[in-house]
Amino acid sequence: MGGWRDMPAEVGPGAGGCVSPVAAARRSRCRPQALEEQYSPSRWSRRLGSDAVIQAHMAATAAGTRRARAGSQTALHVPYGDGDGEKLDMYLPADPAGAFPVLLYIHGGYWQCLSKEESGFAAPPLVSRGVALVAVGYDTAPRGHMDAMVLQVRRSVVFLAKRFPAARGIYLCGHSAGAHLAAMVLSTDWTGYGVVPDIKGAVLVSGVYDLEPILHTYVNDALNMSREVACRNSPLLCVPPAAPAACEVLVAVAQHDSPEFRRQSQEYGQALRAAGWSVSMLDLAGMDHFDIVEKLSEDSYVLTQVILNLISRA
Repeated sequence: MGGWRDMPAEVGPGAGGCVSPVAAARRSRCRPQALEEQYSPSRWSRRLGSDAVIQAHMAATAAGTRRARAGSQTALHVPYGDGDGEKLDMYLPADPAGAFPVLLYIHGGYWQCLSKEESGFAAPPLVSRGVALVAVGYDTAPRGHMDAMVLQVRRSVVFLAKRFPAARGIYLCGHSAGAHLAAMVLSTDWTGYGVVPDIKGAVLVSGVYDLEPILHTYVNDALNMSREVACRNSPLLCVPPAAPAACEVLVAVAQHDSPEFRRQSQEYGQALRAAGWSVSMLDLAGMDHFDIVEKLSEDSYVLTQVILNLISRA
């Protein structure tokens, strides 16, 4: 597992990017140093220092995943493709017919660290209520590149649709970079995939939906995205019209996310609504970029309850 890296102490000039009028105006207001800070989530936590909050996050999710594996029926390292990184971990309810809802969890880590190995922490409250949690692995940078990561997550959804044909719907849950990947799944034209997955809901937590600002930060050092790659993989720029049976989307953000993260969530939610999607917004008081998702291991946590209610309504 790679280490999480936030903003370096000194930053140089940003790379070029696809510049819309809105993005150009934003960049004119935001010097490179300020933009780096906006996209360094650990700088905005009120609980712990920058390094400490990252280490605490990694420890909490790893420990939660160990508990989930010890207490759940699992199928680990299930291949959904031929690549070494194309594996799933499944945390399953006791239903041999497979007639349960399936929630696919897509981890964050700025597309360059973390993995499915510490992504099962949210399983216990879901599995105990008859919902399967599946943590997806994908090739993070520098081995993986953005186009490939998006394709891998889409293919993992297709795999689940075929693996669990009796499932009562597929739900997406992504955090940070994982929320971006989940949002890209929502933009998918499923023609050519051989199946149209029954995606009933998506929970997008503290995500990035416009990659243009990322081009001008340290985050792109490992991703090495061009402006074309950033544009075609920005959910904000490719929102499809809602289908008649479109899923419900929850866009969640933390009080102590940075203003840029909060702006991105607001603008993406508004874009979905404008395209006819059913969207709810949730601003979680007192939370930061990390504990907003860590607490999904807790039954009583408000976001856990919102997810369970979303699934029960379908």
